[in-house]
Amino acid sequence: MLMGIIDSHAHLDSERFDYDRDIVISNLEENGVERVYNIGADLESSIVSVELASIYENLRAVIGVHPHSADEYNDEVENKLIELAKNENVKAIGEIGLDYYYDYSPRDTQREVFIRQIELAHKLNLPIVIHTRDAVQETFDIIKAAKEEHPDLKFLIHCFTQSVEMMREYIKLGCYIALGGAVTFKNSVHPKEVAKEVPLEMLVLETDSPYLAPTPMRGKRNEPMFIKHTAKEIAKIRGMKVQEIIDITAENAKRFYND
Repeated sequence: MLMGIIDSHAHLDSERFDYDRDIVISNLEENGVERVYNIGADLESSIVSVELASIYENLRAVIGVHPHSADEYNDEVENKLIELAKNENVKAIGEIGLDYYYDYSPRDTQREVFIRQIELAHKLNLPIVIHTRDAVQETFDIIKAAKEEHPDLKFLIHCFTQSVEMMREYIKLGCYIALGGAVTFKNSVHPKEVAKEVPLEMLVLETDSPYLAPTPMRGKRNEPMFIKHTAKEIAKIRGMKVQEIIDITAENAKRFYND
């Protein structure tokens, strides 16, 4: 049985888990999942993430405001995030970044809030989980500028679907690359190419539960236990044993999250 898997990015606070959340989390260990990092998307979900991590010992919390909710960010929200970060289970700021696909918040506001939360992470000495969609170059430029100003900052690019060339540019900045269910999709070219080429020491696994369930679970609600399908696909692509991929990516996740 595959053991010790770490899901670096999930949303178990989602309402789609309201009817069986305790069962899903309680069954993680017997399904080989050692730990799950539950990711905030706004203040409310960040609070719930911390609450869940306080209840379940195999959960950790990541707090922050997603670009979709950037126009809700203000001094009051930031101060509450600072308070939440005092909890020992809070391991990073995220998911933050830019989303020009939906544009739920104005782009100038997204940029301002993104940079502001990077500064918050620096202040709190926490790593950063990045969301980026249809904003490839601008996201990269902001992260590069942040690394130049604060070299010790750590970034993880969640749900990486960009090119191998862009992956290599992020690697030069010391960024971690997270691959999820998309790598198992038949026609998902970039994630498969990245899975083959990314330096193993910078790779982590994720589910983004309840979204993006991997093949053969595609179309269903995603769960952390399904992460084994992603690990199997990456192992196949790289010609490695599945447990090897699990062990390496687990250590990488712990290192990124200082956990």
